[in-house]
Amino acid sequence: MKHVIVIAVGLLAISAAPAFAGGAKHSKATKSMSNETFVIDAAKANIAEIELGTLAETKAGSQDVKNFGKRMADDHQKALNSLKTVATHQKIALPTTLDPTDQALKDRLEKLSGNAFDRAYMSAMIKDHRKDVSEFRTESKHAKAADVRQYASSTLPTLEDHLKLAQSTDKSVVGTSGTSAKHSTKKPGNWLAGSSCTAAPILA
Repeated sequence: MKHVIVIAVGLLAISAAPAFAGGAKHSKATKSMSNETFVIDAAKANIAEIELGTLAETKAGSQDVKNFGKRMADDHQKALNSLKTVATHQKIALPTTLDPTDQALKDRLEKLSGNAFDRAYMSAMIKDHRKDVSEFRTESKHAKAADVRQYASSTLPTLEDHLKLAQSTDKSVVGTSGTSAKHSTKKPGNWLAGSSCTAAPILA
């Protein structure tokens, strides 16, 4: 009986092996997008960065965030212009408006201003640029069309700079606002001198 069980388990493992192998091949094959998917996604990202960056120039409370927004609008307009050449060559129709997800983000940000806007906008920028950097890095190596690979490769350094700038700008925003910044405990003497909090009465 034990021999029968061992044989059955062995046959099951052998029959399952091709399925796992096929799954691994499929996973590797789908790492790179199709040319059309990547180009359209890149256009959507550029359009979003242009519109949100322009919004940041007027809604942000911090000058650093305003400056960041202007750079996003300028750099992504250039990236979009370059992408149009690639799309024409590849015969791909590009979107011209925000996709629903980006429109929802813009609608939410339009209701904010000052520091609340700064924090929400910079958080979105870090998230978006992490995704963009990952996708562009992959397509710069694996895109099927040479001009798509070139576009991804030439745009990648700018996106990496954007991510670093987004992270440093976000730190400056968080570091100059909110309860944690106003009530820092690193220098107790300074905190007590500058605090606007009312001390609790000492109970006898």
